[in-house]
Amino acid sequence: MINNTITGPRGFLAAGVACGIKASGKQDMGLVVCPTGAKAAAVFTTNKVVSAAVTICREHVRTGETAAVVVNSGNANTCTGSKGLADAVAMCKRVADGIDADPRQVLVASTGIIGHALPMDKVRSGIDKAVERLSASTEAGLDFAQAIMTTDTRPKQAARRFELNGKTLTIAGTIKGAGMIGPNMATTLCFITTDAAISKSLLGKALRAAIGDSVNKLTVDGHQSTNDTAIILASGLAGNRLISSECPRYRRFAKALAEMCDDLARQMALDSEGATRMFKVVITGAATAAEARKAARAVADYPLVKCAVHGGDPNWGRIICAVGSVGVRLNPDRLTCKLDHITVFRNGSPARFDRKKASQVVSQTEHTISVELGAGKASDFCYGCDLSRDYVAINADYHT
Repeated sequence: MINNTITGPRGFLAAGVACGIKASGKQDMGLVVCPTGAKAAAVFTTNKVVSAAVTICREHVRTGETAAVVVNSGNANTCTGSKGLADAVAMCKRVADGIDADPRQVLVASTGIIGHALPMDKVRSGIDKAVERLSASTEAGLDFAQAIMTTDTRPKQAARRFELNGKTLTIAGTIKGAGMIGPNMATTLCFITTDAAISKSLLGKALRAAIGDSVNKLTVDGHQSTNDTAIILASGLAGNRLISSECPRYRRFAKALAEMCDDLARQMALDSEGATRMFKVVITGAATAAEARKAARAVADYPLVKCAVHGGDPNWGRIICAVGSVGVRLNPDRLTCKLDHITVFRNGSPARFDRKKASQVVSQTEHTISVELGAGKASDFCYGCDLSRDYVAINADYHT
């Protein structure tokens, strides 16, 4: 059986345990360790309010070698002041003591309810338990994926394998997040492992590009979290020649990483809070790339579009309204909209189309909304999901 969890690449151990942070008793402490040491890179939320874990992780990821990542769910450790910072540092030290590493070689992440101090007795117990259960098994990788979940209904994992000069390289990742997703060069919580031998600087470059064109293209509710973190660890144990320049081998690695991150983004869209389907918004003919990005996100974030998608309604008027409301340049006489292959609005006028077939397109698990602005040659895209009654119920019941 092929291991497509974060323990799939050579050199990684993982664990996921329950320590009582979550009242439900579900797994809430995850740990991934690279005993031989790994190069690490990360991207974080650009929210001005950040968790203590983000603050500490930003410092620790600068070290030359990383030994582990520790993650808790059920408590964000955000807006917790100096105690929160001390607790995040204590988590790193507890892991370091358990695996014989330097605390600065341990990265940390948290997710959950904002404004509550971590129950450190439970956290310490959970870390100790996770250290004891470290394993390279598929089961251990799955346990980690489950331990980082909050309102997610299922773990989300992906892997890619490819050949470089006769060596098989593996990249594997897991992601959590179902709501408060509207990132801006950040993500929810995403953890990636690879056995590729690659320089730290190029690892970071590839991660930023991959996240930028996948998870950062997804909006669920347009709201950026305080805890967003994506981390990649490279053990270098695949045996390939070190990737130290932007050569074809780097491009092959970056492409595989981008494909895997896109896989995770799509999984996350379909497991968003209350979601029943997702859609991709493709903008062409924009005056600039920035305007294409702005228009795509406007459609994906527009509540009336999201409600129409939930109802299987090919309501192109809401789409046109969204792109026209955000100040991007467009040519009304060339403005065109398609739902998959069906043109519903052409050159500024309604098009004749089979409404039943268009409704079937919108009712699919996935479909594409294409809009031509007629103002230039730039393009971009964004992923979105429908807005259901369940989204409101989940967030109305979510309490502090």
